[in-house]
Amino acid sequence: MGGLRRGRRSAAGTVAVVVAGAVGLGLLPGTAGAVQMATPGDFNGDGYRDLVLGAPWMNVSGRESAGAVIVVYGAKGGVSATKRAVITQNSPGVPGGSEANDGFGSSTAVADLNRDGYADLVVGTPYEDLAQADAGMVSVLWGSSTGLNSGAELKQVAPGSGFFGLDVAAYGGSTAANSKVLAGSWHGTAEYKGPFGRTGTTGGAWLNRDTPSIENVALGDIDKNGVADRVLFSSRIGDEGGRVYVNHVTVGDPRLTQGDGLDGAIGDVNGDGYGDVVVGDAEDPSGADRGAVGGRVSVWFGSATGIAPDAQPVHISQDTAGVPGAGERGDSFGASVAVVDLNRDGAAEIIVGSPYEALGSTRLAGQVTVIPGMRGGALGTGSYAFSQDSASVPGASELEDQFGTTVGAGDLNGDGRPELIVSARGENSYQGAVWVLPGGSSRPTGTGSRMFLPSTLGIKQSDPVLLGGAGLLNVI
Repeated sequence: MGGLRRGRRSAAGTVAVVVAGAVGLGLLPGTAGAVQMATPGDFNGDGYRDLVLGAPWMNVSGRESAGAVIVVYGAKGGVSATKRAVITQNSPGVPGGSEANDGFGSSTAVADLNRDGYADLVVGTPYEDLAQADAGMVSVLWGSSTGLNSGAELKQVAPGSGFFGLDVAAYGGSTAANSKVLAGSWHGTAEYKGPFGRTGTTGGAWLNRDTPSIENVALGDIDKNGVADRVLFSSRIGDEGGRVYVNHVTVGDPRLTQGDGLDGAIGDVNGDGYGDVVVGDAEDPSGADRGAVGGRVSVWFGSATGIAPDAQPVHISQDTAGVPGAGERGDSFGASVAVVDLNRDGAAEIIVGSPYEALGSTRLAGQVTVIPGMRGGALGTGSYAFSQDSASVPGASELEDQFGTTVGAGDLNGDGRPELIVSARGENSYQGAVWVLPGGSSRPTGTGSRMFLPSTLGIKQSDPVLLGGAGLLNVI
C-alpha cells in the first residue's frame, strides 16, 4: 500500500475535462482541459475517438507506482477492453524509464498539437526524479496511423521546479502556432506555445512563478479571439479556498474575487460562442472560505472582453432549484467538473462529480450530476443524476467507492452522441474503475453501459491502481 501513502502526500491534478476541437459536440474549437482521465481523442486517425485512462499507481516491472496510461480504442460498436494499449515509460518511444513512485499518468490532456490530423497525448509524471527528487516531467506522445508510439519531453523552463506535471492542459489551435500546453507545479506554471516539433521543440515557453502553488490548470478560448486563455487554480491559501486566476501574468494581477475553487473546465454553457469558466468548489465553507454546504460549482461567462476579476458568477449547488439531492456536509459536489454538449443543442452541459455523496446509508458511494446548458433561464433546471444504483449501470454503490472521482465525455463510437465517462477511485480497495454510459437521443443512458476494471484491462496487481486517476480526492 506504499503507493496509497505516497498519493496522499501530494496533490493530484485537475478534474476538468473538455474535448479539444470537438465542434461536433458543441464545444469551442481547440478548447481543452486536463485530468488524469483525459478527454477522448483519435490517436490513430480511424475516425473514432479513443478513451484515455490514467493508472498512476500501476506497478511496472516490479516498480511500485511507476504508473501507466491505458488507451482503449474507439470503434463503431464502442470501446472494448479487447482493443487497448498499455503505455508506460518502458514503452518504445516514451521518454524516461519506469521507476518506483514516478506516477506516470497522474495527469493527461489531449489535443492535435502539431496539426497533422492525429490527436496527441500530453502526460504528466509529477514524481519523476531528475536532478532532484520529485522534479517532475511532462511528455508529449505523438499520434500517428499506428497510434501513440513516439514521444518527446517538454523541458522544464526552470529545471527542478518540483512536481512538474502535477496537472497539464492542451489546446489544439487553428494553426500549429496557436497550439498550447500548460503544465503546473508547486513552484510555477509553464506555458509552451506552438509550433511543436516531434523532438520536443516549441515556438516558445513562458514561466509564471507569481501565483501561489498551482494545483490545476485549464486552457480554452474565453473571448473568442482564436487564442487559448489560461486559467490557474491554486491550492488552499490559509483558511481560504483555492484561488482562480484568468490570464495571470505578473504580481498584482487580480484573481476572480467572487468565488473560490480547486478545479474547473472551460466550455460554452450558454451557447453564445464564448468559453465560460466553470469552477468546482467542493469543500464546505469554513473560516474565510466561501461556498455552499456540500459543495458548489460557479460559472463565469466569457465575453469579447474576457472575464473581469470582480465579475459575479452564477453559483449552483444541490440546493439550487432543479438539481437532484440536497447539500449535506461532506458531499464534495464539484470535486470533478466537465463541460460538454451532451444533448447537442449548442449549449454545453456541466457534468459534476460528488464522490463523497452518501446514497442511503452507504457513505462515500458517490454520484454524478448533469446540469443542462441554457441559452436562457436558470441553470439547474432539468438536471439529472447517475450512480451505480441507476438503472442498467454496472456494479452497485458500496462504501467508499467514490463514483464521480473524475468525469468526462466524448463520442467513442462515431454516432454523434457523446458518451458519459465516470471513474471511481475507491472501487475494489482503490483498484479503481471507469464506466462508459452511451449517449442517447437527448442525454446519456445507463442502457448498454460498460465498466472497466484494472483486471479487464490486463493489469494484474493487488496494490491500488487508481484506474481513472485520483482527482481532487488527495486534496479535499
